[in-house]
Amino acid sequence: MNQLSDALVTVLEFLETGGDVLLWILLVTLVMWTLIVERLLYFRRAHPKLVADVQERWRQREDQSSWYARRIRDQWISEIQVRLRHTIPLIQTLVALCPLLGLLGTVTGMMEVFGVMSTAGSGNARAMASGISKATIPTMAGMVAALSGLYFSISMDRFVDGETERIADNLVHH
Repeated sequence: MNQLSDALVTVLEFLETGGDVLLWILLVTLVMWTLIVERLLYFRRAHPKLVADVQERWRQREDQSSWYARRIRDQWISEIQVRLRHTIPLIQTLVALCPLLGLLGTVTGMMEVFGVMSTAGSGNARAMASGISKATIPTMAGMVAALSGLYFSISMDRFVDGETERIADNLVHH
């Protein structure tokens, strides 16, 4: 329990050192990872059932080769693709937002440095160091958060493209 409280104190000190923007980066990152985990669970649990259902409905159709049947097939594939991509654009937006929030932290931290310099002069290194921390920590945090979500964002996008092609290949005329 003591290690947990020490870790919490360290995280809170880090958040305080980085300024208010760091809280926004944390919030965006938590939302992004919640959506990533939701998509991964959907891919693993709900998606295979939906595909099996669509494939069974296709097999039961007597007409699989007419223009009308091909439109039904295209519609089913499109519906699956929409469900697969459900939150991926939002995840990609949150990934792109993280470095921008880091940049905002850089700007606000540098404004603090300039404010200290204008009131205390450039001789107060301790006060300037606080502002420089507020300028660099959010930048780093924004980049780390973006990189952590970027891999999964790209992987999920590729999975959706490949899965859509695989489903289209499986729904052919028998």
